[in-house]
Amino acid sequence: MRKFAAYTHSVVFVEVRVDDELGVARVTRVVSAIAAGRILNPKTARSQILGGVVVGLGAALHEEGMIDHRTGRIMNPNIAEYHVPAHADVEDIDVIFVDEDDDKASPIGVKGLGEIGIVGVAAAVSNAIFHATGKRIRSFPITLDKILTAEAQQ
Repeated sequence: MRKFAAYTHSVVFVEVRVDDELGVARVTRVVSAIAAGRILNPKTARSQILGGVVVGLGAALHEEGMIDHRTGRIMNPNIAEYHVPAHADVEDIDVIFVDEDDDKASPIGVKGLGEIGIVGVAAAVSNAIFHATGKRIRSFPITLDKILTAEAQQ
């Protein structure tokens, strides 16, 4: 039995603007703070997190696989029909690496960064939209029709 658990962990903060009349949500800022032990190459580590945040934004606001339930075929099988974030959809992303000495994680104190940039982004976007509108939307992607038709929570 292992005595220690040594995982990378993070926290994500998101700032959104939601147009009251159109229901369009724009993420204006994301701050992702990651504790991943010793960072060997800060430039590539930051790039890994930036990419993960963009994937998380896509999951929250854009990406939706559509299936024809009669035939089982994918209705949006290419990049022209399957929406992913474009450069104009991504504004300000801050990446903060929390200094952390962890001699239990590995002999040199490093931990993995693979997917941690994605984790939490979609939930943070959803919570920011709730904070801005009072409407809790529990299915992704959060589209303008969902924002306009959702009932405000008390």
